[in-house]
Amino acid sequence: MYSSVYLHFDNKIVGVGNACNGVACVIAIRAISDAAGSSTVLSTGQWPIPFPVILLSTPPASAVTPLLPITCGAPVLYFSTMASSAFIPASSFTPSRARVGRAAVSLPAAPRAASAAASAAAATTTTPRMATGVSRNANLAKLQAGYLFPEIGRRRTAYLASHPDASIISLGIGDTTQPIPPHITAGLTAGAAALGTPEGYSGYGAEQGTPALREKIASVLYGGSVKAEEVFVSDGAKCDIARLQSVFGPTATAAVQDPSYPVYVDTAVMTGQTGEVDAGRGQFDRLEYMPCTAENGFFPDLSRVARTDLIFFCSPNNPTGAAATREQLTELVAFAKKNGSIIVFDAAYAPFIRSAEVPKSIFDIPGAREVAIEVNSMSKYAGFTGVRLGWVVVPNELQFADGTPVRNDFNRVMSTCFNGASNIAQAGGLACLDAEGQAEIGGLIDYYLGNAAILRDTMAGLGFEVYGGVDAPYIYVKTGGSSWETFSAILEQAQVVTIPGAGFGPGGEGYLRLSAFAPRAAVVEASARLTKMYASKKVEA
Repeated sequence: MYSSVYLHFDNKIVGVGNACNGVACVIAIRAISDAAGSSTVLSTGQWPIPFPVILLSTPPASAVTPLLPITCGAPVLYFSTMASSAFIPASSFTPSRARVGRAAVSLPAAPRAASAAASAAAATTTTPRMATGVSRNANLAKLQAGYLFPEIGRRRTAYLASHPDASIISLGIGDTTQPIPPHITAGLTAGAAALGTPEGYSGYGAEQGTPALREKIASVLYGGSVKAEEVFVSDGAKCDIARLQSVFGPTATAAVQDPSYPVYVDTAVMTGQTGEVDAGRGQFDRLEYMPCTAENGFFPDLSRVARTDLIFFCSPNNPTGAAATREQLTELVAFAKKNGSIIVFDAAYAPFIRSAEVPKSIFDIPGAREVAIEVNSMSKYAGFTGVRLGWVVVPNELQFADGTPVRNDFNRVMSTCFNGASNIAQAGGLACLDAEGQAEIGGLIDYYLGNAAILRDTMAGLGFEVYGGVDAPYIYVKTGGSSWETFSAILEQAQVVTIPGAGFGPGGEGYLRLSAFAPRAAVVEASARLTKMYASKKVEA
């Protein structure tokens, strides 16, 4: 239940906000210290009911420019949807003497802006802060910027805020858009319905997944080349990568493709496996970057790669769309064996593979069971990006240097940090692996690969160098120059969202990634807009 709450000080209302179930929203407090309107930010905070005051280091942005004035005699309150501010003498306010209550106020007919001087001063002054004695995790502090995809969303939102009538098409984040097919949906529905019956109800399940699903993954997707006990069902590949990092810990060294999916780098940083970022190179110290370029076919020159404990490798690759051949993966397995390394193989895009020479699993390569882990997901298989279902295969043969099976430690992490995938999601996963489900997944994959072909042909027709889009849902386009500037230009001129290659690492600079996970009509329209944008300045082939 929402209601208005007010902060009182010496029988004056000095702050206003909203409460939901008894907890007040952020209330900002400012004071005018002289008649000219200059102000000093005293404090901001959240006052539970009953409080104590919690001081924050900076005021909410909305408190800097108040919107609607509320008058209740003296002083004047400025109310906004996020926060409010009250103007009282700076020397008078003592947070510990403030209290929370309710009061009646009247809204004037028209808004009144705060003085420019007051707003400017408030924006530049700092607030008192109350900190705990807990040090920040130094590894998280190393991350210089926010995670890539929320940043793309933020920029899209900012563009829409200034262009509210814009019709934006997203070829950005790899989120599926087609409905989950009927047979698979029926499996999810049946799984949910069963929970409403005495005979079908199930509570906590095995952290490793239901035996039926583990067995079906092993038999249908791996043809029996892996054992059910080696399959760990999860809520998705991204989470599994983080859990694997907790298995290996901060002393492990790691190598990543450059460019690569940001999760590999960011989890290595969070785990403590890296040093600080080198601003000049845009890379973290103590992390081995394996350049994957058009010149080397987006497969690293392993003769120039230093030995590391872990090798993160994704095929088909995100973002380049390159799919490693059997020969290349054989070379990778041999490299790991020679160095005593463990490959963490991300096969999330395996169902998009159509080329006979491209393996769908690292375990198609002889010897891989001794040096590799595979992570995979139903997200792109069946449109489960919101359902959340994945798995990890950790072979029994894979061991640490002391002979301990890696599987044992991963099982310990899963048992401690995970309560098992949703029963409903696992019921859907079983339906995915039925013959009918496999046929439906094939239809989805064909649809998205059709989108990829349209985008690939469009960009190639405009004279760009284009990669991927054959055994992968991503089209990797060489544009030259700053990829963030190209991203912004396309957003502004064509109202199409892409992903700048630099967001995947320094090796991605000068490229854009286009995603085929959009409705067909949107892909066709986006292609038309890009053609119109670039036709007049057609790239020289």
